Amino acid sequence: MRLKDKVAVVTGASSGMGRAIALAFAKEGAKVVAVARRKEMLDELVDEAKAFGGTIVAIQGDVSQKSVNEHMIDYAVETFGSIDILVNNAGIVDQNMPVAELSDELWERVLTVNLTGPMYACRKAVQKMLEKGSGNIINIASIGGLRGGVAGTSYITSKFGLIGMTKNIGYMYAKEGIRCNAICPGGVNTEITLKGVGFENASKFGSERAMLGTANNPRSADPEEIANIAVFLASDESSFINGAAIVADGGWSAY
Repeated sequence: MRLKDKVAVVTGASSGMGRAIALAFAKEGAKVVAVARRKEMLDELVDEAKAFGGTIVAIQGDVSQKSVNEHMIDYAVETFGSIDILVNNAGIVDQNMPVAELSDELWERVLTVNLTGPMYACRKAVQKMLEKGSGNIINIASIGGLRGGVAGTSYITSKFGLIGMTKNIGYMYAKEGIRCNAICPGGVNTEITLKGVGFENASKFGSERAMLGTANNPRSADPEEIANIAVFLASDESSFINGAAIVADGGWSAY
């Protein structure tokens, strides 16, 4: 029970890594506020936690909206009395769209979900965490935040920005008892990779370029493997890790 009595908010919790993180936190004793757009899948998540005695409550909402990000933090405090952990996991892909083909609409949508939404959530969470003198933020970035070629322009930019924000928050509030770290997964077995969700109108040119390095990928992770890292970062076991971008890609980017 490494997270016993902690209160956590997890976005993008209806599937994939977010779902695995929410369940792993609940199994470790945390009270979890799970946020996502798909209510039916959130309801299933809540029921699954109940089956093993865990506590997960759900909020249906789109984290591209400022109001949703602020509400989920307020809801955690109002419901459970605190906010100890924030996991910004929700994110979308960009169809491997290179800059010459990039529309204003796609750019704005990807940056809003992947970067501006987490900023809203971090800002609200840090304000609450400062009041209690402690807190822990985990941003799910990507090796696309450390490498330039694995996706399109907007996705790469959003993840580079998310890592920069992570480091800034970690440094700025280190003496206030607040830590902020990022996980940078490589390939993970989620709806995006297994079903191609989000790539229905992918750029042919961009995809050919982005996919050149996939032959070097040793394997893809199960979402639970990323969740295990999140549990470690959320726990006191990682107390000296702050402002870090932890790569979890099975050795892919080591090539």
